[in-house]
Amino acid sequence: MATRIRLRRVGRKKVPLYRIVIADKESPRDGRFIEIIGTYNPKGTTAAQKIQVDAEKARQWISQGATASDTVQSLLRQAGVFAGEVAGRES
Repeated sequence: MATRIRLRRVGRKKVPLYRIVIADKESPRDGRFIEIIGTYNPKGTTAAQKIQVDAEKARQWISQGATASDTVQSLLRQAGVFAGEVAGRES
């Protein structure tokens, strides 16, 4: 089963709130998921309020072969999940 790390919208109209989830590649955006690893609130005022993610679970899923969507990959970088790996690749 191919898995993706992606966003799942749970906010109401005009108040976006997203969960960062592990889901099967074929499932719909707001459909079934395997695990919730964090949240993203685009209306938050500080970085800590915007992105909350369990870095260990994210690294574990990535090591098992899960691929992150472009948006989630950017969010995980901002949260510091890829800090060591990105610095190693650029050198």
